Amino acid sequence: MTLRLVHVNVRAGDDPALGRFWAEALGWGLSGEGTGSTLVSPGFVWPDPAAVCVDFVTVPDPETVKYRVHLDLATTSAAHQAELVARLMDLGATPADVGQGDVPWTVLADPEGNVFCVLVPLDAEPLHL
Repeated sequence: MTLRLVHVNVRAGDDPALGRFWAEALGWGLSGEGTGSTLVSPGFVWPDPAAVCVDFVTVPDPETVKYRVHLDLATTSAAHQAELVARLMDLGATPADVGQGDVPWTVLADPEGNVFCVLVPLDAEPLHL
């Protein structure tokens, strides 16, 4: 039997607020908002073998070390990347410097400081593992 990823869990200080940011950023829906866990998903019937959700869970303690996981968002063109970065910043994302230097992608932080990247389109063939 194959093991599959179903969702990514993100610790949050305010799961409904962070869930709303990411739902709006991704154009996805919300469920469970205000229950201590806000699930953000692309909208599917469970179980969907191709879908992955993001679950924002409120925790009482703030993070004290750098996050070891971050999300990467794909774009379709340089114009799409610029448009997406502007929209995300309008939603409350801020530029982040993680020592990336001069790179073609944009590093941002969500309203709680979780770092993520807005990638440029890759011209290479799809990666098959």
